[in-house]
Amino acid sequence: MSDFWVFGYGSLMWNPGFDHVMAQPALLRGAHRSLCVYSWVHRGTEENPGLVFGLDHGGACRGMAFRVHGGNREETVAYLRAREQVTGVYLESWRKVSLGGGETVEALTYVVDRRHPQYAGALPLADQLGIVTGAVGKSGRNPDYVLSTAAHLEELGIVDHNVGWLAEQLKG
Repeated sequence: MSDFWVFGYGSLMWNPGFDHVMAQPALLRGAHRSLCVYSWVHRGTEENPGLVFGLDHGGACRGMAFRVHGGNREETVAYLRAREQVTGVYLESWRKVSLGGGETVEALTYVVDRRHPQYAGALPLADQLGIVTGAVGKSGRNPDYVLSTAAHLEELGIVDHNVGWLAEQLKG
């Protein structure tokens, strides 16, 4: 079984949770990182939702591509489905991503389903901040999730103005 790639743009960048043989910066075209998913499990609850990142239509997204040994395909995909598809808010798809060296590969990617009730859409930044500030889920505090993602983006030299603004506000 041949190796395959997984594209991460949020917590998968800093906490992939699966074995991989290589990680490289990558660019996905046709979708952008957006805090557009109401979190009912990991960073909030149905009664007090948080917000998590999704890949939404249009633009481009810089993230990380992880090469996974083909022998780990079944367990890795099962893990990702259990993690990312808890409520079915993401559509699993294979998308072309450009790696740092210029090579293009197909990567397993989770894109937001705009028809799902957890799709928040393009909320104003102030509204995002208000939601994130008070939310907690089974994976922890929503502000920690945003701050960890912002820190990792900064480490990678990825500029995301919206994430940067939210991180600055959350740091106080």
